[in-house]
Amino acid sequence: MKALHIHVGNRARQHIEAQGFSPQDVRLIPAAAGGPKGLILNHLDQHLFGRWLPEGGHTVHLVGASIGAWRMATAAMPDPVKSFHDLAHGYIQQNIEPEPGRKMPSAQRISAGFSDTLSGFFGANVESVLNHPRYRLHISTSRGRQVLRRASPSRTALGFAGLALGNAVSRKAVGLFMERTVFSSRGEPLPVPLKDLPTGLVELDSGNFMQAMLASCSIPFMLDAVNDIPGAIRGAHWDGGIVDYHFHWSYAAMDSGLVLYPHFQKQVVPGWLDKALKWRHRSSPWLDNMVLLAPNPQWVATLPGGKLPDRKDFSRLAYAPRVAAWTDAVARAMQLADEWQDWLHRGCPADALKPL
Repeated sequence: MKALHIHVGNRARQHIEAQGFSPQDVRLIPAAAGGPKGLILNHLDQHLFGRWLPEGGHTVHLVGASIGAWRMATAAMPDPVKSFHDLAHGYIQQNIEPEPGRKMPSAQRISAGFSDTLSGFFGANVESVLNHPRYRLHISTSRGRQVLRRASPSRTALGFAGLALGNAVSRKAVGLFMERTVFSSRGEPLPVPLKDLPTGLVELDSGNFMQAMLASCSIPFMLDAVNDIPGAIRGAHWDGGIVDYHFHWSYAAMDSGLVLYPHFQKQVVPGWLDKALKWRHRSSPWLDNMVLLAPNPQWVATLPGGKLPDRKDFSRLAYAPRVAAWTDAVARAMQLADEWQDWLHRGCPADALKPL
């Protein structure tokens, strides 16, 4: 059974049919929020950033939220192959014990533990990530507005209830409660126009890197908000996936290049609260220049539990069975990278391409 499906927009298909697909064609790579689901892309990431993309020699923009931000920052590490291996190992092995008398650890404990993990992982390599000669890193957070400007149990509950109701009516209502904030390393600016929702642009540097990374991964009610990140408008920042779950952006408006999207599913869902709104899962002309790599759903059904690793496994499985299941899934995902390399070596045949 084939593990990898390659989905493309119309412009991307025309380009591949005429010219094939090379590292020089890639201008931007998005990386979705989605927690443990992102682990399934680990071997693809190792090949893309460790072996294939270095042949390009041009600027590539790396955009991520939550685990996607962690993955894209890892791509800019001095040894991306080793770093991606370490990311998967560390993520799988994580185990934050709850405080006495609790079934699950508090948001404060999870935030503190994850902050330590980020510091230990990136450590002395922050400057290397920020000053990568070719990659421009863009970390997305969701800054609270109005009642969500400051976090407290009552304000957070009220604000997210309003956000959910407003978003169900219109995606634009997200802007009443949240501002997309993009922290970008120095260099060429982000080539995608962001006019759909209120957006703040902040320079990413060594003084705000760890806080921006932590905020981008701070799932509401599971982790604490990160307040007053240097360089950004003062206020509470949460998981970037709330506003941009899968980064359904207007990529087709870029003046050149294609978007390569290693993703854990075919659908590019706009926001976290759109997961249940199936009519917002459809493709759009914004994705016309996208090449999306995703696991075949039938292959996914052969993985442990018949699914991708997900956040519910933390409560559904004991530590040892979870580690075993996730380790097996990641090992078997080598097939995704092998099939991707095979497609490239065969000259990128267009008959393997599927629509978005």
